Amino acid sequence: MSASPADLVITGCTVLVHEEQEEIGFRTDAAIVVRDRVIESVTTAASARELPALERIEARGQVAMPGLINCHTHAPMTMLRGLAEDLPIEEWFNDVVWPVESNLTADDVELGARLACAEMIRGGVTCFADHYFHMDAVAAVVAECGLRAHLGEAYFSSQGPEGRERSAEFALRHRGAADGRITTALAPHAPYTVTDADLAATAELARRHGLPVHLHAAENRDQTDTSLARHGRTPIEVLDHAGLLDTDLLIAHGTGIVERDLPLLARTGGRTAVASAPRGYLRFAWPATTPVRALRAAGVPVGLATDGAASNNSLDVWEAMTLTALTQKAAEGDPRWLTARQALHHATVQSARAVGLGSGVGTLAPGRRADIILVDLTGPHTQPVHDLAATLVHSARASDVRTTVVDGRVLMRDRELLTLDLPAVLRELGHRLPALTDRSHGRRIQEYDA
Repeated sequence: MSASPADLVITGCTVLVHEEQEEIGFRTDAAIVVRDRVIESVTTAASARELPALERIEARGQVAMPGLINCHTHAPMTMLRGLAEDLPIEEWFNDVVWPVESNLTADDVELGARLACAEMIRGGVTCFADHYFHMDAVAAVVAECGLRAHLGEAYFSSQGPEGRERSAEFALRHRGAADGRITTALAPHAPYTVTDADLAATAELARRHGLPVHLHAAENRDQTDTSLARHGRTPIEVLDHAGLLDTDLLIAHGTGIVERDLPLLARTGGRTAVASAPRGYLRFAWPATTPVRALRAAGVPVGLATDGAASNNSLDVWEAMTLTALTQKAAEGDPRWLTARQALHHATVQSARAVGLGSGVGTLAPGRRADIILVDLTGPHTQPVHDLAATLVHSARASDVRTTVVDGRVLMRDRELLTLDLPAVLRELGHRLPALTDRSHGRRIQEYDA
């Protein structure tokens, strides 16, 4: 270790570690030493006791984990939380969400992003993959508040070639921004709103510029059936035909992925991953969830996600982890799948791989970026602890996160947000809501017909 003071030392905690064969383990009475935004060592509390540090956190009774990653969301949609309830997805889009989104300005998006980032920091999310509009505003919020983000400017073919060009221009301009905390992607909306020609052009742009692609596909089984009836191809086969399976591709949802899609996904030319947001599937009464077991067997990482707060009512990745474990048990009819340790693996390593950051985050190990959360397990709902993994997955809550660190910077300490003024955000949101939710104009940004 260097003789100069460490930037941060977290000591006395239990550290979640990833062992051989990607097993989850725990080191007790441990310490984490952070220097120059990376983890220098995971050591014993005794060895770090006298180590000089610019900042020190005593974390007895807490578990240190890699920060959670929200692999697919629409952060500014926090402003639409609870606005479109108890509706089928076509009515949800056509009658409420897309009319309201036609009102959005860049200022609205910035405000929604501030609220979302505050929620995610408080819930232990250190990185999120966002797919939305006016993304310059989201990037500015990320740079200010200290989170890590994978951002894409969404587009529909109905916008003409300008939509695709704007998505590419954003991705190239912001790639590596915020001291490297921002990565970017091309962001076509979905195969049912983007033409085959535009999907192929996106694949070409991705290859030319070395950019990943983030889109919705095979969101539910109805979309797969409709695609087969209209085109003779599943949505995954449409992506393959367009060349997108040869890019680094993040597919949102995938509950409509069927058996004939799996060989294509298993032999992709790029890094293909799926983001699963199980609460939304329950909310829309979809008959299936993301086929995690089959995708895992095909070698496809499955990361955890919330989708936007308009469909999920929450940006709680902790809840997504719990629901993933439970819905997989129900879907497979097997209580031994998904185990708590497997769920933690999806929440950490696989989520990091899904957003293209597998070499930098997702584990607490020397050389990794210092994205760390501290979880307090002293509450009555988490005691006693017989199986620490099960306690984290099935008993702990987002509100048990005490401290959130990104790139070695403390964004929340002892539940106090340090980089965002939440009361100011809420005051401004209250002023904006009447104009934001107006639907009397009769406009929609798009038509849902999948």
